[in-house]
Amino acid sequence: MKGKWIGQPIKRNEDPRLLTGQALYVDDVDMPGMLHAAFLRSDYAHARIRSIDVSAARARPGVVAVYTAEDMADFWRPGPLIVPPPRNVEGIVFHARTQIPMVKDKARHIGDPIAVVIAESRYIAEDALEDIVVDYEPLEPVVDMERALEPDAPLVHDDLDSNLAAHVVQEKGNYEAARAKADVVIKRRILVDRGAAAALENRGVVAHWEPKSQQLTVWDTTQAPIPIRNGIAAMLGLSEHQVRVIAPFIGGGFGPKIMMSQPEEVLVPWAAMKLNRPIKWIEDRRENFIGTTQERAQIHDVEMALTRDGRVLGVRDVFLHDTGAYDPYGLTVPLNTQSHGLGAYDIPNYYTEFKVVFTNKMIVTPVRGAGRPQGIFVIERMMDLAAKELGMDRAEIRKRNLIPPDAFPYRQEIIDQAFIELVYDSGNYLPVLEKAMAMIGYDRFIEEEQPRLRAEGRHVGLGLVTFVETTGVGPYEGARVSVESSGKVSVVTGVGTQGQGHFTSFAQIVADQLGVDVRDVRVVTGDTAQFHWGTGTFASRGAVVAGNAVKAAAAGVRAKILKLASKVLETPEEELELVDGQVRVADIPERSISLGELAVMANPLRGAVEPGTKPGLEATDYFGPQYGATASGAVAMIVEVDPETMMVEIKRFVIAHDCGTVLNPMIVEGQIHGGVSMGIGNSFYERLVYDDNGQLLNASLMDYLLPRSTDMPRRIEIAHLETPSPLNPIGSKGVGEAGAIPVPSAFAQAVEDALADYGVEILETPLSPNRLFELLSARG
Repeated sequence: MKGKWIGQPIKRNEDPRLLTGQALYVDDVDMPGMLHAAFLRSDYAHARIRSIDVSAARARPGVVAVYTAEDMADFWRPGPLIVPPPRNVEGIVFHARTQIPMVKDKARHIGDPIAVVIAESRYIAEDALEDIVVDYEPLEPVVDMERALEPDAPLVHDDLDSNLAAHVVQEKGNYEAARAKADVVIKRRILVDRGAAAALENRGVVAHWEPKSQQLTVWDTTQAPIPIRNGIAAMLGLSEHQVRVIAPFIGGGFGPKIMMSQPEEVLVPWAAMKLNRPIKWIEDRRENFIGTTQERAQIHDVEMALTRDGRVLGVRDVFLHDTGAYDPYGLTVPLNTQSHGLGAYDIPNYYTEFKVVFTNKMIVTPVRGAGRPQGIFVIERMMDLAAKELGMDRAEIRKRNLIPPDAFPYRQEIIDQAFIELVYDSGNYLPVLEKAMAMIGYDRFIEEEQPRLRAEGRHVGLGLVTFVETTGVGPYEGARVSVESSGKVSVVTGVGTQGQGHFTSFAQIVADQLGVDVRDVRVVTGDTAQFHWGTGTFASRGAVVAGNAVKAAAAGVRAKILKLASKVLETPEEELELVDGQVRVADIPERSISLGELAVMANPLRGAVEPGTKPGLEATDYFGPQYGATASGAVAMIVEVDPETMMVEIKRFVIAHDCGTVLNPMIVEGQIHGGVSMGIGNSFYERLVYDDNGQLLNASLMDYLLPRSTDMPRRIEIAHLETPSPLNPIGSKGVGEAGAIPVPSAFAQAVEDALADYGVEILETPLSPNRLFELLSARG
């Protein structure tokens, strides 16, 4: 689907507000009489609470209230299971243990909320936290996944027999039969460690209860305002129409902000109603490290069975997944790992099994990529090892195993996060790989550049990987489009926005349908008073699901416009065109009427209308896909390693990407840039370090290393290839996580290639200079 606006690099409508400080963020909300909340959090990863003395805190001047779990009475209850396990996986084991608002019996991770202080200022509230005396009984924590499953391991949840949270087995074909026929079988253990989302804006909640109107308004840094509204209403015994949740501009979501019914989201509205005053809580950076959900930690034991000519017959992947202290987000992350474990390859046999493990660490929920980077890391590393074992070129072994274009839709025969069979809807993977190879100059680098640079004593390497990204999952999203009497167009949808460019890409879709300037389309997102139905912004689904709902609603308005204009201009609809905010007769353009005039006519103040007439040039519609659209791509990078410092410099980075119909290439490239920066962090810098006591040792940006601008490649070279999805009218696929997914595997391959003289084999991510030194030292 292409048009005047779709496919064009339109500057973002929202940027003037953002760049001039006119955008509203949660911390900008300021109300008369507003109080401030601060949370006391557990210093222990595992400890019973013998007693809590809050008397001194309550006596401090400026403190309005102090609450513990005991003060919540019947309101205290574990949060909802946000994502239940799939029912169509045979033999699945799942033990739901969801997050609690405050600790009642024992703390299960560092940062577990113990008490909340409400005061006239945040300063007073923070000082009052020091007045609270908690008598802890420290318990032995369990922080290692394998140790957690041992029979004598301490239990995170005393009502369970073990720390097993879930067990899932899925199989495609028959791996054991394929293994018996294989010429080569490769086995490895692959490790992926934890990282933080580290959004620029931390979480925040402001709640205001208006007793006269009986209305609760909540400003929340959430990716899912409508489900948050529903959850708050249910918890507080209110009608959903009594609760308004506003997700304003948000400085990065990256997954943790899709997590719902977090303690602060529950307690701040509850306290605001109890005290009848507005309350604000803004997370500080240390809280973000210990109180916001994390992701990535897995241990994989992998086998790959191949023929001598490099054809992959089957893969066996048995892995452990660390869910932390609770599992409110179900199996989304490990299911994503399972469903991406075959990557872009035509592999007929696949045995995949995982165990989810409770540990005394922060809860795991999706972080940009949400299990996909782990699956891609595993399959791409195994493809590299197979190429070495068989003496093949790494590009050639990939080409031999890519899914051919005539095989789509391609069934993977396992259940994914959407609880249905994973089907790749469309794609053409070989041209994408070849494009990345051409952009990086693959053959010239291997044959000329690398030998020349190595002769000079420089350690340079190349990484080349492919990837897929399941996107655009259901169930649905909706939108309302209306033409106002000014001739401008209003668009409202239930999804929230955290920088994806929705205000522009949705406007482009509507502008093409209604023949208006994209700057005359005003988009509202994330306000439950404006739109009542929807799911949220996650899994790279905004442009796919909400975007197609916007298109459907705009098409409904277009039909109304043409019908009314046909009567006014006394011309058949098929002879009319919408251009520059007007409806005109195609071959007599001077015969026209503006959309604003038609909008006034469509909403008469007097007189009669035909039976069945709906007022206004307005339409609401919804879209839900049959299943998710699968994007794909290939990444290549050249790195140089300093063998003395083990620092790695990315000399070049290219990505060829297919996200179906590109709505706005400028926005797509921005999404890829952001994803790549996160992928680089996940590759070499960002690792959360827990000690044996469950203490997080690097809970600050001084110690947790985010990549800086100087760590990024000078230029990210991007090529767009388009295989439109047949699953939606626009033909779009998601792109939000594309940059993050393949980078760790490409980085590991490139570094390993650069250090080929040392014979090092990299089977883990993230790396670091120190870890590279340890790996080389182990080689002697």
